Amino acid sequence: MSSQFNFQLKHTDQNSKARRGKISTAHGDIETPVFMPVGTQASVKSLSPHELVDAGSQIILGNTYHLYLRPGTELLRQAGGLHKFANWDKPMLTDSGGYQVFSLAGLRKIHEDGVRFQSHIDGSYHDFTPENVMEMQRLIGADILMAFDECPPHDADENYVARSNAVTVEWARRCKVAWLENEPEYGYSQALFGIVQGGTFEKLRRQSAEQLVELELPGYSIGGLSVGEPAPAMYAMTEVATEVLPIDKPRYLMGVGKPENLVEAVNLGVDMFDCVMPTRNGRKGQAFTWQGTLNLKNAQFKDDFHPIDEKCRCYACQHFTRAYIRHLLQANELFVMRLVSLHNIQFYHNLMAGMREAIEQNRFVAWRKEFYSRYRSGDKE
Repeated sequence: MSSQFNFQLKHTDQNSKARRGKISTAHGDIETPVFMPVGTQASVKSLSPHELVDAGSQIILGNTYHLYLRPGTELLRQAGGLHKFANWDKPMLTDSGGYQVFSLAGLRKIHEDGVRFQSHIDGSYHDFTPENVMEMQRLIGADILMAFDECPPHDADENYVARSNAVTVEWARRCKVAWLENEPEYGYSQALFGIVQGGTFEKLRRQSAEQLVELELPGYSIGGLSVGEPAPAMYAMTEVATEVLPIDKPRYLMGVGKPENLVEAVNLGVDMFDCVMPTRNGRKGQAFTWQGTLNLKNAQFKDDFHPIDEKCRCYACQHFTRAYIRHLLQANELFVMRLVSLHNIQFYHNLMAGMREAIEQNRFVAWRKEFYSRYRSGDKE
């Protein structure tokens, strides 16, 4: 395995912008387009590393805000980094915590150097700056790091978003300086991604992308979407960003999303995704299948002795029926959280694998049409 980060664009579909690539890191390669399960607090809720690998997980995501507050970066340093602490030997990515800090609303205040906020755990005060967020991520030890950014509310006006953009770009510059000045803690390279903001304003979204590209970073994220805006606006802003971002760098659409969102964003040239939806919704009994979503709490599944998805190879589908899973949901049994979460993670990875194969064969447009011919969003009643 190479100790250096690298992105190889292997193929672009002849009839769309969909891309097939490979990211190389010190902890292994990542075939793209890829979905990253979210392990916010050093764990993908209810699932073991072994189960994640068996389902096809190539990389998982952690969150700097949460890991800084608990267990703390000093403890992670003592453990040898998050990989060793969580017993995960594949690539990791950490979000900078910017979204979490700015979602605290009344509990935070922006100042010249960064943000002062109160912990959601105990009310204690903390400061995040581009420099100390880079240091936190250096000690966490992820392979891919996010620059500290301001994520404006989806309903912010144009003037606010313009000011926010200026802050995000300046903080990205400071993050780059800190990233270059400090050697990695654990002897392998860590790649810094900038985060494109701009709300749903095309001019500001394009400007943010252009200014971040000037920093010549290893990769770029598209942030501030899937935060309440309509799906067409999300796709439009994603396309604005991908038109500007370099062809030879990976593109990561943050916090997205539903299966159809992933399909549309891949069609626009996005390479990487993360979202809590497969596990969060799974814990509530919503399963994703090739025919659409199923709410397994519904009465229609009381005597349904089929697996969640006939074509799925996950542990839940190979061993249990919809009727049994509905029973567990009705009884509030913890086991069901694992079963549906595991199925959903498997489905998302199968979805990405299907897109990778279709891109390689120059048939992504046909694959996308086939996907929509059978998939319908929304719970089946």
